[in-house]
Amino acid sequence: MMIDVTCAIIRNEDDEILVVQRGEKTDHPFRWEFPGGKLNEDESEEDCIIREIREELNMTIVICSRLPEVEHDYGHKQIRLIPFVCDTLDDIPFLTEHLAFKWLPPGELRGVGFSEADIPVADEYLKFISFRETPSEEQTGGQQLKKDDFITTLENIRGRKEAEWLAEMAAEKREILSGLIDFSFSADNKLSSKASWSLSKVYDKHPETLTAFIPLIIGSLDRIENEGVRRSFMKIISLSDITVVTRKNQGILADYCFRMLRSGFSSIAVKAYSMEIIYRLAQIYPELTGELAETINLLQDEKSAGILAKGRIILKRLGGSS
Repeated sequence: MMIDVTCAIIRNEDDEILVVQRGEKTDHPFRWEFPGGKLNEDESEEDCIIREIREELNMTIVICSRLPEVEHDYGHKQIRLIPFVCDTLDDIPFLTEHLAFKWLPPGELRGVGFSEADIPVADEYLKFISFRETPSEEQTGGQQLKKDDFITTLENIRGRKEAEWLAEMAAEKREILSGLIDFSFSADNKLSSKASWSLSKVYDKHPETLTAFIPLIIGSLDRIENEGVRRSFMKIISLSDITVVTRKNQGILADYCFRMLRSGFSSIAVKAYSMEIIYRLAQIYPELTGELAETINLLQDEKSAGILAKGRIILKRLGGSS
């Protein structure tokens, strides 16, 4: 009987790939693999991989592409591996089923001690990126996006290079920037995640372009349900000059960030951005210092090494102790 299993080729902002190591008591002890898991009955393949990555690694991903399926007979079982190319802004996974993880440049994938079914997946991904190109002038109508083509453009974002290409266009053309902002609030999670991620790329290269929209972004935080959008918005705010926003928006921001820090459901990235934002607010309002230090100390039970490390950094900057 063939078992359907999804897996994710997860890329970070440096285009490195996440691989994880299986435990001693698994079918393939100590071998490396692309994370994922078995498809449940009545579950779509896309929903499966998003669920598995959330449960296994506590990471939020954006599905960008699907690679050809791989079938493999292990003797005691046959599996159909369904690979998805995904992007994330999360740097450190919280391992619940694996022994270790590492981020690798694509060129090092062939040297990994993969489980047998994962080897052809790595090969397919290397073929995939070798043929990937930035959209041409013919595809984009000479660097102009028609409104009817905007959704298609977002859907075709496969990774950082395409997002940065769209960000450069948005920095030059107001209508494209407005389109990215509008689609960041789309009910379609894939479109909104890709639009907001592209906005974060706009801010990376051209922060002045988004300055006027920071109050809108702050005011929208409580309405955002998409974790990918929330993460991108929080990144933008954490890098922006919050001394120039109104006292009302600074208050909204402080309240929201404290709630994110105390929530058991916030992603690692959102908590890290929240700490940074509150720290900067505390430079304006010193009375926030004690509450921030107390909240960080309450995070000592966090299982994320990244959150604990970020907390220690903030405490040191506050003049406190871990």
